Amino acid sequence: MISEHLRAIHQRIARAAEAAGRKPEDVQLLAVSKTKPPELIREAYAAGQRAFGENYAQELRDKAQALADLRGLELHAIGPLQTNKAKYVAQSAAAFHALDRPGLAEELSKRCLALGRVLPCYLEVNLGGEAQKGGVAPDGLEPLLEASAQLAGIRVVGLMCIPPNLDEPEAARPYFARLRALRDRLASKHPALTGLSMGMSGDFEVAIAEGATVVRVGSAIFGGR
Repeated sequence: MISEHLRAIHQRIARAAEAAGRKPEDVQLLAVSKTKPPELIREAYAAGQRAFGENYAQELRDKAQALADLRGLELHAIGPLQTNKAKYVAQSAAAFHALDRPGLAEELSKRCLALGRVLPCYLEVNLGGEAQKGGVAPDGLEPLLEASAQLAGIRVVGLMCIPPNLDEPEAARPYFARLRALRDRLASKHPALTGLSMGMSGDFEVAIAEGATVVRVGSAIFGGR
């Protein structure tokens, strides 16, 4: 079942990319496996999936240990992170998609330097001004990027956003377009800023049309919680 779902998602990604004049291989699929048991990750891995998204730092740590035998497995941390749990992300994450404050950037950098690694990070931008969501406000993005660029243990590779809950996928397009515009404006000074982590099960095709390089798809692969 999971293999069929993955095949369908890859077909949709390919169609969306080609419609936008892009190459399908330029869009990475993160299979969001939060709250799902390691056995389902193994099933998706057997079907060819290698990159997975986890929301919770300790769950990420536990799954990294449980799945350590899977060569080439990538577990990405995609949810909000408390500073005191940064050690788990520094140790186990292939990338972090929700960096939103200087203190967290400093702690992640310190932890990664102690491990002798550099962690790719996406800065999360709160484009909807929603108090219940994480993310830096757009006017705070450049200062956070400048501060993060000074830290040797992390490398900012892109921006991430989660639009407000909307009834129609097309309603998310302005948010995706705005994130791309922010990326394009800042990339002149920060050429490593190439990624756009945006789009989920309900709207990833719109996100691809607006330039997404990473889409985070969970329920369309694994089903609901």
